[in-house]
Amino acid sequence: MYKSLLVPIDGRPRSERSLGLACAMAHDLDAHVTGLFVKPRVYVPSAARAAGAGEMLEQLQRDLAQKLAADAEALFQRCVTAAKLSRTSWHTAAGEVAEVVAEYSRFADLVIANQTDCEAPDATNFADSVLLSLGRPLVLLPHAAPFNREWLNVLVAWDGGREAARAVTDAMPILQRAAKVTVLTVFRGAFATEAATSTNIARYLEQHAVKVAVAHEAAGDQDIGRLILHRAEDMGADLIVLGAYGHSRVREIVLGGVTRTVLREMQRPVLLSH
Repeated sequence: MYKSLLVPIDGRPRSERSLGLACAMAHDLDAHVTGLFVKPRVYVPSAARAAGAGEMLEQLQRDLAQKLAADAEALFQRCVTAAKLSRTSWHTAAGEVAEVVAEYSRFADLVIANQTDCEAPDATNFADSVLLSLGRPLVLLPHAAPFNREWLNVLVAWDGGREAARAVTDAMPILQRAAKVTVLTVFRGAFATEAATSTNIARYLEQHAVKVAVAHEAAGDQDIGRLILHRAEDMGADLIVLGAYGHSRVREIVLGGVTRTVLREMQRPVLLSH
């Protein structure tokens, strides 16, 4: 059971979605909610310093960060008060967002955040930067689409890999409360092999009192991430559980293709583990 929830908050209206979900979950689960605001580092281009505008730009950035921090804390306090939560804490820290959130995630069962709006003028892809360094599962909420807070119909994307197994274990409290869980295996190769591993994970879930069904899909030439999203829509799933795959590319850790597609095009909540 999730007893500690971490919510990174940036003081803007989009944070209301993730914070609202966290407060609702904390109320139902008698869990502790931690709100976290990460102050951005002050950055002044060398050209601005050379022109004598360095100190002014530094102060403007500090003032903006202070205002955002105050707005974030006010939003947090309003939400936890409205939800009548007594087990809460608030933290403000400075540094790189991915590093700070990863550090605080070590002391939480679940991190709840929002999908990046790639069309926003100040867009920075939170999931890309933080997901692979987290030590805990991450629930991402779609930045614009409506979503259900009660996850009664859950789709598990299963490929038999380590990340998928981790995601299933991390999502177990949700799966056990769901009315329907569908394990979807998308295959390009031999069907018999994929069928065997999906049968095994279904048996494992049944041993943990999860109501589970199994589905298989031949990918053909389709993008697997997009196919998963389409099946979730067809099934009316409230939540997608996905193992986040990452790999090394010239000393840089990047997200795998399926994960990246899901994060860009998701229209419903996704629980990711790596």
